[in-house]
Amino acid sequence: MNSIPSLRISNLAYAYPDGHQALYGVNLELQNGEKVSLLGPNGAGKTTLVLHLNGIIATQQGSVTVAGTVVDAKNKESLRHIRERVGIVFQDPDDQLFMPTVAEDVSFGPYNSGLRGAELERVTEEALAKVGMLEFKDRPPHHLSFGQRRRVAVATVLAMKPEILVLDEPSSNLDPASRRELAEILKSLDITILMVTHDLPYALELCERSVILSGGVIAADSNTEDLFRNDELLATHRLELPFGFKL
Repeated sequence: MNSIPSLRISNLAYAYPDGHQALYGVNLELQNGEKVSLLGPNGAGKTTLVLHLNGIIATQQGSVTVAGTVVDAKNKESLRHIRERVGIVFQDPDDQLFMPTVAEDVSFGPYNSGLRGAELERVTEEALAKVGMLEFKDRPPHHLSFGQRRRVAVATVLAMKPEILVLDEPSSNLDPASRRELAEILKSLDITILMVTHDLPYALELCERSVILSGGVIAADSNTEDLFRNDELLATHRLELPFGFKL
């Protein structure tokens, strides 16, 4: 295993221009290959934290380091490299799919990074195969089901061979079969995953470790099952397991 952490966040603090303080000195480290869920109530700062990872939000205080490279929103060359290393899959796949065919969507990133010809085709097909969507490569994305579009959105990120895969509410709006299929895909990936979710059973299934971000600070960082057995902790941070769910 690579000894350099995939992600190291040190004393990260951020205030929006209107004065709202979203993060207060967050420290977090993800080792290579770890799958970690990021939990917390709405307004906890989860989205603000995630948007720091690839420089969409510039660091005000503290630092974010991806595989040994500091995220610097002012350094365009460094930022381009970082955005290849941090793949974010947004909650709505239609935010990421805009080309005429599935294959063109998945090849878009590698093409813009300089890949051409047989190598571009190989990388595209490899990414689609990982999410079980290779047979749909010539389809228009808008002809696919929501669950299929989410898998293609994951493939667009995997095609860039990122250091970290960041997933924003990956199970939302999925029917039970699509939810299970996506879980099996994510389990099979040999990659560092940070999963932002309100879906506690999904976090338990996929992530051995979970972090609660609440009020802009890390309120808990522990083994997922141990954390979910702490009813008082969950209630304090407005997190709930489904009624009747058994650990």
